Amino acid sequence: MAQQDLHFVTLLGSLRKASFNGGIARALPGLAPAGVRVSALGSVGDFPHYDADLQAEGIPAAVTAMGEAIAAADGVIIVSPEYNYSIPGSLKNAIDWLSRLPQQPFKAKPILIQSASPGALGGARMQYQLRQSFVFLDGRVFNAPEVMVGGAMGKFDKDSGDLTDEGTKAFIAKQLAAFAEFVRG
Repeated sequence: MAQQDLHFVTLLGSLRKASFNGGIARALPGLAPAGVRVSALGSVGDFPHYDADLQAEGIPAAVTAMGEAIAAADGVIIVSPEYNYSIPGSLKNAIDWLSRLPQQPFKAKPILIQSASPGALGGARMQYQLRQSFVFLDGRVFNAPEVMVGGAMGKFDKDSGDLTDEGTKAFIAKQLAAFAEFVRG
């Protein structure tokens, strides 16, 4: 029996042009196994700061569009740095907005988390806190193998931010294959 083709979308938690996490996100389509397509969502920087008064005026178009793309996808890959031992504000803001949609798009959605950092832990604390948020949002977070790229300065091109380390690419490809199997159930 043939495996079903899958489509995953990436939610990038960094706004910096040459970010390490952006380098991972850009590498994902080329690292995905056969039968898996990966495409990027819009920027979390396109969302205004969450405000219930603003929500009462209507959900911003960028939020609605991203929510629809997430709902249509077979899974979400969140690639994000760690700021001050936590989730970057722009990513948290996007999740807060998306959770306010009438059909909350993370409910029962398979979610994969990846991170990169110059530090040794590779964003582990951010991943832990993000997992806690998805317990409330009823997302199906994939557990293992985890991708936390520590010592990122030596694994990415210094100008473009593109992932260059072959060992890291191979490990991410292994994780993507395992995530595809998790999604297929």
